[in-house]
Amino acid sequence: MLNDISLDTLCAALAYAMGIEKPHLAADADVRLCDYVDRILGTKKVDKLFMYNPDAIAEWVYKKYPELCREAKSHSDIELPYRTVMPSVTPVCFGTMYTGTQPEVHGIKTYAKPVIKIDTLFDSLIRAGKRIAIVGDTNCSMSNIYLERDIDYFKYDTEAEINAKAVELILEDRHDVIVIYNGNYDTQMHKSGPESIEALSDLRINSHIFAEFCELIKARYKKYNTLVGFAMDHGCHEIDGSCGSHGLDMEEDLNIVHLYKIYPKAN
Repeated sequence: MLNDISLDTLCAALAYAMGIEKPHLAADADVRLCDYVDRILGTKKVDKLFMYNPDAIAEWVYKKYPELCREAKSHSDIELPYRTVMPSVTPVCFGTMYTGTQPEVHGIKTYAKPVIKIDTLFDSLIRAGKRIAIVGDTNCSMSNIYLERDIDYFKYDTEAEINAKAVELILEDRHDVIVIYNGNYDTQMHKSGPESIEALSDLRINSHIFAEFCELIKARYKKYNTLVGFAMDHGCHEIDGSCGSHGLDMEEDLNIVHLYKIYPKAN
């Protein structure tokens, strides 16, 4: 069964959490995340947003191997199942995640990486005076489809460099929003299958890395209300030859689950 709530509802909910207007064409906000923000902060909003975007971690993988996601789950308060969009490939899905629109609206309908021209969460943040950093590998979707904006872009060749830069940005405390992309699980899943030892090792690495970011944020952002998210784009499935793939209209590829937590500022 496909999850009921579309990924296009996340964008407006993130805008709500930050206390800014949603992008012009975005779908209505996911009330689950909005209600969580209100429950934790009352009438206040978050000062900082940290989005960790691992690629291709399916809901079925997350549920089948909970011990490999334990650290990420222990650093979250809520799990939000989503139905991602078709075709379930990276640039299409990340296009929806940060515009709040379906592919026919944001314009990426195949595995291509043009710069999105419509209004996005990042544009709303910029209008609100927020400073944004996007950190990913040189060729990844997140490093390319949101170019041509007043954003600090950092591109590297390895996950180790990407994650080291993320640590540096947290310590520098110059940005209100930091978005990190890690594609290691996706890369390995395509090579050896979603449940291979190599792919599951990368799943565990993603969980550990997110937990380490959360611990650093908790220690260094004490004067801020900070929302952290473990937010994948799409799922995956096994194909012939013990390899992995995605992009189909099927539960394995469309069902994902996000994790979120607010770290309130210290009194």
